[in-house]
Amino acid sequence: MDKQILIIPLTGKIDSLNANTVEQEIARQRSDQKHQKLIFDAEDLTYISSSGLRVLLQAVKEEKKQKHEIITLVKANREVYDILEMTGFTKFMEVHKAIRKISLEGSQLIGQGFFGQVFRLNEDTVVKLYKDGEKSIPLIMREQDRAKMAFIKGIPTAISYDIVQVGGQYGAVFELLDAKSFNDCVREHEHDQAKIDELMLSYVNCLKNVHATEMDKGELPLARDVMVKSLDHLQEYLPAETINQTKALLLALPEDLHVVHGDFQMKNVLLCHEEPMLIDMETLCTGQPLFDLQGLYVTYKAFSEDEPDNTEIFLGLHKETADYIWQKLLELYFDTKDKELLSRLEDKIRVAAYIRFLNILTSPSLKEHALTSLRIKHTREQLQDLLSRVDSLEC
Repeated sequence: MDKQILIIPLTGKIDSLNANTVEQEIARQRSDQKHQKLIFDAEDLTYISSSGLRVLLQAVKEEKKQKHEIITLVKANREVYDILEMTGFTKFMEVHKAIRKISLEGSQLIGQGFFGQVFRLNEDTVVKLYKDGEKSIPLIMREQDRAKMAFIKGIPTAISYDIVQVGGQYGAVFELLDAKSFNDCVREHEHDQAKIDELMLSYVNCLKNVHATEMDKGELPLARDVMVKSLDHLQEYLPAETINQTKALLLALPEDLHVVHGDFQMKNVLLCHEEPMLIDMETLCTGQPLFDLQGLYVTYKAFSEDEPDNTEIFLGLHKETADYIWQKLLELYFDTKDKELLSRLEDKIRVAAYIRFLNILTSPSLKEHALTSLRIKHTREQLQDLLSRVDSLEC
């Protein structure tokens, strides 16, 4: 059952002259409507004094007494937000600033991915614009929270400091000085293997450093459990036996609290003053390295299996370069050139990769793509072949 939400608008000024009236009106609405969650809409609130703050504090106490969810205040203008932050209200209320509206007219498109586009606003600032309108706001906020969490743990992370609205779309703003993605660097040096090898070493070392970082239990979701749950959405595309085999392999993996980025492809790793820095932290979770390597297989290998020029379309890289990136990544990550060992490891990665690939293919944005039915057929066949010889996903 959906939680019951009470939204109360706050308007104008709340000060000593009207604080009692406002408090009575809030109490009336709280009493009249059964709810578990109270949200104050502050879009039209221009000012709040200490008397008004006492009104909010009383509401917080009453909601807590009734064991309701924490109060949220949304659309606070800069002045109201600063007052709430300075007085400590942001520590016991969830407070969100009003979303700033901007125009991207004249801005340079510098990146395009599955979930949105990246524009350079000016020399120092970029905005990642998501596709799904207001539905993307919780994703942006979750990414901000997870980026801060990773930053505290020492992972080099670009943290979004603002959410903006562009027409009917929403985006996250980043301050990135002299930053260029690894993908752009590889494109620039695509015919210089020595330079690509140098970039790959820095890239893989960054990936290993991420995987060496450990979180506390419960801070982030477990990648294993997320993938197990995703199998439920694939029942019409995979035989029950395939789903059950894959689920058993995933559940056999031990609980692992090391960080997994979730989408470590080279567009999401930047070079900033020659040091790697991560963006797109919304998919951050914990688990085995498998759960990053499978995503990289999808990016650099799976999409091009039925569309050889896919890497050129999506990454701007020739297929031969994408193949080289994948092979070099395996060799550097596992510190071996043993072809037989790498082949066995790749098979394990591919099992998880094809589950991820199927979930992408059956998403609304790709479900009607001309190649989707063929890709689903071939992916199903690949999975069944792999499961005949893979008995563990431990890498």
